[in-house]
Amino acid sequence: MAPLENENVVDLEWHGDALVVVARGAVETLNWALVEEAADIVLDPLRETPSPLVVFDMSDVKYFGSVFMALLLKCQRIVKPRGGLLVLCGLNDLAKDLLHTTALDTLWPIYDTRAEALEAIGA
Repeated sequence: MAPLENENVVDLEWHGDALVVVARGAVETLNWALVEEAADIVLDPLRETPSPLVVFDMSDVKYFGSVFMALLLKCQRIVKPRGGLLVLCGLNDLAKDLLHTTALDTLWPIYDTRAEALEAIGA
C-alpha cells in the first residue's frame, strides 16, 4: 500500500483501529535519508489518532539494524505520548537478541504472530 522507492520495504494495513506496519526483507537496506520518508508514511495516519495502536509485523524480515531501530523509536515517540501502544510481532531469534542486547525489548511488547499482537492490543 505504501512502498518506499521501488521496493515494498513497508506496507500499511488497517485492522480495525490498529495500524499494522508490515516490514519487508529490504529494511536492512534503508539509509538514514529514507528513515524520514518511512517515518512520515507510517506516522501520517497516526498524527490525528487518539491512542494509536500500532503493530510492526517483522515476519518477513531476516535482519535489521540501527537505521530501522531509529524508525521504530521515531514511531514510539509519536504513539506513546498520545496514549497509544506500539507492539512488535514475528521477530526471528536474531532480531529478538538484538532488541534484548540494546534493552529495546523493554519498550515494546513482542508477540510471536500478528494475530496474537492484534488480540493483545484489542484490535
